[in-house]
Amino acid sequence: MTAPTVLVLGSDPPPKLDRLTGRARVIFTDEASLADRLPTADALLAWDFTSGAIRDAWPEVGPRPGWVHTASAGVDQLLCPALVADDTVVTNARGVFEQPIAEYVAGLVIAMAKDFHGSWELQRQRRWQHRETLRLAGTRAVVVGSGPIGRAVGATLLALGVKVDLVGRRERPDDPQFGLVHASEALNGLLPQADWVVCAAPLTDATRGLFDKAVFGLMPPRARFLNVGRGPLVVEADLVAALRERRIAGAALDVFQHEPLTVDSPLWDVPGLLVSPHMSGDTLGWRDALAEQFQDNFDRWAAGEPLLNVVDKRLGYVPVQ
Repeated sequence: MTAPTVLVLGSDPPPKLDRLTGRARVIFTDEASLADRLPTADALLAWDFTSGAIRDAWPEVGPRPGWVHTASAGVDQLLCPALVADDTVVTNARGVFEQPIAEYVAGLVIAMAKDFHGSWELQRQRRWQHRETLRLAGTRAVVVGSGPIGRAVGATLLALGVKVDLVGRRERPDDPQFGLVHASEALNGLLPQADWVVCAAPLTDATRGLFDKAVFGLMPPRARFLNVGRGPLVVEADLVAALRERRIAGAALDVFQHEPLTVDSPLWDVPGLLVSPHMSGDTLGWRDALAEQFQDNFDRWAAGEPLLNVVDKRLGYVPVQ
């Protein structure tokens, strides 16, 4: 039996795929060679999950991989009409990033509530200035996105005593963890009571540009906004205006409309905005965990068993059961 061909997009650093030795023909490719090599591959590992090359290179007719796995939670960088329409199975990295991102969000919330930035600045100035900070317990967070990342964020904030309103695509009135998951239509009514608004939603046609001037206008002046979802979920100019005009108290962005930020991006200097370079889910050993996850799914694929983390390509994410 001929060993299947696994095509890997991106190799810096390359994934550790030792378990595939002797079981698959592993070929590394860059964006320039991707279109020529896709028809020869049985499976594709999108190791460089920031690349949009798959959308452009995916064949509309003829041979193509039967399975695509992306080493990311989001699949917006690879889905295109031809891939959505065909019978190729798409899987993602669900299970790797949830808790690290939740910890990152919790760290940001604590840092903002306790004004760690102010303490650091006063220390730099050698100034002894006593202040009162916010008690986190009893504040309210609206977490937008009821998938695994949003749920992990919500659970971690609950453990800190924060009241959490979780918002998903549709209402679930008997959720075992949160009691009620609000439908997306309820978001506007929840925002005026929010101290924290956390975006952990997938990027789809329905969510693109969700956080705009109107939505920021519904948040109270004390609110802080955090985005760990996808950059295009936010109209960045509207967020900048809300911060500069002090219509909200602060924000933190880990994802952006265009990455990496250029040195002349106005986002670097916005008062009250913390910028981090798309790192909220990247903890020590994360690449090894991604490689192990892919190889575990490869075992299932080679055995003809159902794959884990299968994306509903028309929705753009793995549905929550």
